[in-house]
Amino acid sequence: MTLTHFDEAGRAAMVDVAGKPETERLAIARGRIVMAPETLALIAEGKAGKGDVLGVARLAGIMAAKKTSDLIPLCHPLMLTKVRVDLTIAGPDTVEIEAQVSVTGRTGVEMEALTAVSVAALTVYDMVKAVDRGMRIEGIHLALKEGGKSGRFEAAP
Repeated sequence: MTLTHFDEAGRAAMVDVAGKPETERLAIARGRIVMAPETLALIAEGKAGKGDVLGVARLAGIMAAKKTSDLIPLCHPLMLTKVRVDLTIAGPDTVEIEAQVSVTGRTGVEMEALTAVSVAALTVYDMVKAVDRGMRIEGIHLALKEGGKSGRFEAAP
């Protein structure tokens, strides 16, 4: 079976995964948002004008993972079995974001994990942009993928 995003006429199409066996699949994505130390202090102290920035961003990332097929063309809708999004203050100016997504299915969850990290970072930006428009979202990448025919992938540290 050849998996492709093109149909017989060369048009974009969703891959037919009906013949693939269901397997346990896991993806972990990571990224970070870098900001002024004063902005991160507001977040850490719970003094941001819009409330619990990291809590809202965590929830936004989880919700985004569940809606990935609505956002990314040709992405399969999946019944996710686990979505975890962690935001960690990693220095005076950096919040590290990690999303772990699992499914038992016929296709992987890399896009769901990457979407969760992206939306969590964008949510942090949105919630404190009034005090720091110079924030940078950086390094969003697939860190680990397990399951399926292609097996395990782990990004170099």
